[in-house]
Amino acid sequence: VDDGTKFVTLDGVERKLSDRDLMICNAHEPMCIAGVFGGMDSGVTEATTDIFLESACFHPTWVRKTARRHGLNTDSSFRFERGVDPSNTVYALKIAALLVKELAGGEICGDVFDWYPRPVERPSVELSYDYLASLIGKDIEAETIKSILASLEIEVVSEREGVLDLRVPTYRVDVTRPCDVAEEILRVYGYDNVEFGETMHSSLSYRQTTDVSERLQYLISEQLTACGFYEIMNNSLTAVSYYEGLQTYPLEKCVRLMNPLSNDLAVLRQTLVFGGLESLAHNINRKKADLMMYEFGHVYSRDPEKESSEAEPLRPFKEETNLGLWMTGDVCAGNWALPARKTTVYDLKSVVENIFARIGLSMQELSVAQTSGELFDASLAYATKDGKTIGQMGIVSRKLLKMADIHQEVFYAELKWDVLLKLALRKKVEYRDLPKTMPVKRDLALLLDAGVTFAQVENVIRSSERKLLKEITLFDVYEGKNLEAGKKSYAVSLILQDEEKTLNDKQIDAVMNKIIANLQKQLDAKLR
Repeated sequence: VDDGTKFVTLDGVERKLSDRDLMICNAHEPMCIAGVFGGMDSGVTEATTDIFLESACFHPTWVRKTARRHGLNTDSSFRFERGVDPSNTVYALKIAALLVKELAGGEICGDVFDWYPRPVERPSVELSYDYLASLIGKDIEAETIKSILASLEIEVVSEREGVLDLRVPTYRVDVTRPCDVAEEILRVYGYDNVEFGETMHSSLSYRQTTDVSERLQYLISEQLTACGFYEIMNNSLTAVSYYEGLQTYPLEKCVRLMNPLSNDLAVLRQTLVFGGLESLAHNINRKKADLMMYEFGHVYSRDPEKESSEAEPLRPFKEETNLGLWMTGDVCAGNWALPARKTTVYDLKSVVENIFARIGLSMQELSVAQTSGELFDASLAYATKDGKTIGQMGIVSRKLLKMADIHQEVFYAELKWDVLLKLALRKKVEYRDLPKTMPVKRDLALLLDAGVTFAQVENVIRSSERKLLKEITLFDVYEGKNLEAGKKSYAVSLILQDEEKTLNDKQIDAVMNKIIANLQKQLDAKLR
């Protein structure tokens, strides 16, 4: 057919044909994509009364190229791509006609026409006993070999000086060489019947030390597993449809495959979120709705403005490692003592910030900002003080959940693991003795403007006292009755400790007065 010819397949989709496509045609027009998919005009309906049956054996390479070109993966192409028995073509045609007659009440009213200009001959293979023994590693009796070959319908034509002349049946399209025959013999004889020798020669590859990045990944994996997370591994190939219309991960930045198996596996992923949602949906549909999962995975992107060259063939492409976290359902199952508790975004936030702490990053070194985007209904973005993005977390958008067919809230975080590694490697872990002095606890009840965040309060408190302040905890937030309009109350607990000597009241009061003064000055806070 001419390149660009339009053709409607049985699924109702109009496709543009290539002049390289193998087609079944009548005298005027194409009827079917040979070995792949039937056409709408040649299909059978409830009103069909006359059927013309055609049976053929198509070349595997042509079928595979045509199927890949149109992104089709059908039962027919699956079989033809792997090779079918050409000698069964007429037999299959007669069986199909008989089935129509027996099951649908049809009447066979025509003769069989067979066009087979160049019959396929049965492959001939020479197999020597010495070659078989060297390949398998054991001398098998000649009679046993012949018995196995007979059971496989491989004919022994002749035998001469330790060599068998064989003829392979046409339906075994995968058996064409002596090594193929040896594999078939060993498969029937049994791998477990081949004994090991007294000595075995092998080489082992190993490393003296584990890479630092691997050790940190193991460390975080152990931490997440201890918290109840399951590790998942999703396919790096994903569907084009996920990225259509996205601004965060535009389609033009996707790395496309030249010969995709299907449209669902046509591009490399730019984010881990879609694969994780597929895993969640798979489990939720099987009544496993309370889930916590994580994945260390590679993500890929392409810069459309950069072009590859002989010196830099991979210049437009970028590969990074990210860490994805998913939480949904109940974080704690209910029992006789306690009711079930739903997962909240704060549970995920705690997990993310514990990861930062585990690799030596304090929240004072990072900036946190509320963000909006297509993936989240509400989210936070983490970055370094110099503006380098570390990751994002939040509530997965309802649009994405609908696309994944998930009907419950999902919380997701994606962290740039490569960036975290660089930050972690700058840190030096130091160990110290536990302090022998007693800590002191003080509480503050603060009245603040409704727009003030706890992060702002924490920054002011920490900048006021760096040596003695060990811990800050927000244990209550109140808005509403008995407070002025536009105001809210934070209840904050502070832990003070001098590791060398016990604090006295004068020192404690001096620290607290300094903190209160800075809160009043910088955030217009009032003590309640």
